[in-house]
Amino acid sequence: MIDFKELKVWQKAHQMTLHTYRVTACFPKEEMYGLTSQLRRAAASIGANVAEGCGRRSDGDMCRFLQIARGSASEVEYHLLLAKDLRFLDEQEFRLLSHQADELQRMLTALIQTVRSSKGAEG
Repeated sequence: MIDFKELKVWQKAHQMTLHTYRVTACFPKEEMYGLTSQLRRAAASIGANVAEGCGRRSDGDMCRFLQIARGSASEVEYHLLLAKDLRFLDEQEFRLLSHQADELQRMLTALIQTVRSSKGAEG
């Protein structure tokens, strides 16, 4: 089993989630159960799925949870774009968080490929 806290992708996901919580605190109160909640849950889902995948016994399970994490990163990207278009996020915050989400997608894709190739080497 891998300690998820040692993975760079989990560390970056956690930092992005903390940043997301900070910026969404300024969203309109009427969005508390709408966009604020959706964006926070999607961001937290990235790190949570990496952690859950690390707790699984098989590489196949690990890959499945990493793919879910990658999907959550895509969801974050959309919610960020929506928040910017609704003027809840300024351009600078949007670019920073969007860049982080994109970087996480690339890192997750690379990790999935690594896990898959190590699985093939074992078989």
